[in-house]
Amino acid sequence: MDGRADAWPATDAELVAYQRRLAAAAEEALSEDPWVPPEPLVAGGCFVAFARGEAGPGSAGDRAWAGAVAWQDGKLLADAVVAQRVPAAYMPGLLARREGPILQAAVDGLDHRPDVLLVDATGLDHPRRAGLAVHLGAALAVPTVGITHRPLFATGESPDLVRGATSPLRAGGRTVAYWVCTNTGARAVVAHAGWRTTPETAAATALATSRSGARTPEPLREARRVAREARAHAGAW
Repeated sequence: MDGRADAWPATDAELVAYQRRLAAAAEEALSEDPWVPPEPLVAGGCFVAFARGEAGPGSAGDRAWAGAVAWQDGKLLADAVVAQRVPAAYMPGLLARREGPILQAAVDGLDHRPDVLLVDATGLDHPRRAGLAVHLGAALAVPTVGITHRPLFATGESPDLVRGATSPLRAGGRTVAYWVCTNTGARAVVAHAGWRTTPETAAATALATSRSGARTPEPLREARRVAREARAHAGAW
């Protein structure tokens, strides 16, 4: 499923069919080649900032800026920004139609390839077990971890609000993600299994790439900053 030409279907129905195939491919990839974090780790992050008033569900043609970074041990190694009009509005379970192509373009623009990519999206916590974190990883052939503020369908008790505490989130009888407290006293984030990553690896990666004092892991924070700065400096288009 890492072919790039047809990675982003043009209609909702085509995407649903693609996601069903992608879920099976993701299970096979994880079984045959699970990702093991290297030392030292180069972690990437990617994030889409929309024009003021065009966030939320939005519509086709909305203006967007996608930021991508490569990060290691507190140091920014590379960044890239792509500005495009997105092809679709947001529909639950179909975020890939809206954000997938621009995120791939931004990550492709990095001159330092990350070992793993943190994505502002779900992974296995998805009606077809193929959220954008899984989809983007397959398209780029890069292991991925989804990071969100809340689960999509999965359920599970929140952990203690102490940095390093985790608790599982389950959907369809299996663990698909973990709550991870990255900052003592702050609400936990959700670390989602993505392409070639288990929920346990996702949780460990979220913690390893975060620092005390910030809730969101650093690569994703940096990608968000880069995207929003590009939006702030953009002219009318």
